[in-house]
Amino acid sequence: PFFADFRRPELLVNNTISLHLTTEPGVTVGIWHTVPGSRAAEARGQDRRWYEEALADAHPVIIYLHGNGGTRAARHRVQFLKTMGAADFHILALDYRGYGDSTGHPTESGFTTDVLALYDWAKARSGNSSILFWGHSLGTGIATNAARKLQEERGVQVDAVVLESPYTNIREAAAHIPLTKIYRQFPGFGYLILDSLAWSDMFFSSDENVKVLACPLLILHAEDDGVVPPHLGRKLYETARSAYKDKTKVKFITFPEKLGLGHDYISSNPELPALVKDFLNMK
Repeated sequence: PFFADFRRPELLVNNTISLHLTTEPGVTVGIWHTVPGSRAAEARGQDRRWYEEALADAHPVIIYLHGNGGTRAARHRVQFLKTMGAADFHILALDYRGYGDSTGHPTESGFTTDVLALYDWAKARSGNSSILFWGHSLGTGIATNAARKLQEERGVQVDAVVLESPYTNIREAAAHIPLTKIYRQFPGFGYLILDSLAWSDMFFSSDENVKVLACPLLILHAEDDGVVPPHLGRKLYETARSAYKDKTKVKFITFPEKLGLGHDYISSNPELPALVKDFLNMK
């Protein structure tokens, strides 16, 4: 939406407050915090301090990492907040640097910095509540980048990673998305289009990241995804399952074409919260 009022998320979704977090000098990101639906009545009229204290109420906390286009106010992202909030999750949905009301310029390394800063902020307030990274589309690469950096540089595992409509790496995604179909016949496609991503330091290498991760990993893909082909999600799953010592920590769920969920609307499936909770209970 072009005219979203980020300061008033309650116009789009209940039990939600807007806040801003400085992730590094000169960069501030906008975040919406949705509290669990079971706390809706007491959330009315509360301030930021109450919302922060609520993070320690033992309900799981989702750090939601959206896709490439638009902002946290996009319709399918609001649907996600409603679905998972009603299922009694906290959700922290941020707009990366350069998106929405966030400052700064978009870079892959900068996105990781933003996510880890939000993770630290949430961890300091959430007590023993579980925290998971949930990435959608482009956000799946950001989620695995952050989880890997957390594990390798700090020796800390995020409690779980959920990848919705993922790809293996940004080069392979670009080679398969419908938008590039008309260009693939030209001899310079690989050099001009695909290699340019590397020149811009954009890799989002989930296929390499999952070889390192040890946290529970759930991959979700709709069979009628017209943006990121579901075979990329399956390939990522197979890569992860081959690398994980504990195979039970990796799960792949597909949604049949007849449901019409496509690339953006897995969150509209009423069965999704139960599937996620079953997965989290396994870890």
